[in-house]
Amino acid sequence: MEAKIYLAAAGLVLLLGLALWGRGLYVLRRLEIMVRRAADGTWRESTWDESRLSKLEAALARVLTTGALSRRRLDEEQNKIKRLVSDISHQTKTPLANILLYTELLGEKPLTDDCRELTQEIGRQGEKLRFLVDALVKTSRLESGIVQVIPKMGPVRPMLDELAAAWRPAAQAKGLELTLQAGPDFDACFDPKWTAEAIGNLLDNAVKYTGSGGSISITAQPFSLFCRITVTDTGVGLSENERAQVFERFYRAPAAAGGQGVGLGLYLARQIVSMQGGYLRIQSQPGKGTAVSVFLPRGPVSKN
Repeated sequence: MEAKIYLAAAGLVLLLGLALWGRGLYVLRRLEIMVRRAADGTWRESTWDESRLSKLEAALARVLTTGALSRRRLDEEQNKIKRLVSDISHQTKTPLANILLYTELLGEKPLTDDCRELTQEIGRQGEKLRFLVDALVKTSRLESGIVQVIPKMGPVRPMLDELAAAWRPAAQAKGLELTLQAGPDFDACFDPKWTAEAIGNLLDNAVKYTGSGGSISITAQPFSLFCRITVTDTGVGLSENERAQVFERFYRAPAAAGGQGVGLGLYLARQIVSMQGGYLRIQSQPGKGTAVSVFLPRGPVSKN
């Protein structure tokens, strides 16, 4: 008798388990359909009752629908930014070029000393404005996805040789020594064009903020996961508080406030390097120079 009762109870438990299992599969299937449809904006609630499942479906559908709507709005805003950046680039390039050209032509005319000085100042401010527009356009294109940074495996030394050759004349014109110290070539995963842009910004800062008679060095060293490229100068240096803010957009240290630049170089460099799976580090002390290191991955980095 007890055996029959045990078997009957076991059968009921089994039936209940199968029913719950079937109910669970049904619930999961409904939630899967709902999530998929809510994600693409086609979900429509078909039943309204006070069951827990219906309440869960309604709440989850609202969350997913709101997320899908936000994503569409974000895509629309990015498209607007792309069009705006394109318009800015097109509309400002020709007027700025004309201003600089006319300023140069005016400087060739016989002018008084005061007029010549004013003409030269117009040229300097025009160049500064062109640099600002170019930097803003590059930054906006990167952030909005107009320009893609595409890292790939390749040798590092050719890029460094080109950078040293390109920046040595500017350094020598200011009385600075620029050296490249790199051992045997090695590979890293990077976008040559945009990485050269980032390191070029570091070299630009080094030339600007190092006094005559100083030195600038470019060094490269491979590690197991990353390679390190460091631009070191003997310039004005940065305090601890300044180092914490130096990668922010438009930030300029007090010692650099009166010089050239708009505070986008280091920000743009960090954006470019981080988009490749790398990172930047800075070491600096007031009056003792600055060293900014770019760490590039030695292999492809997963974006997931």
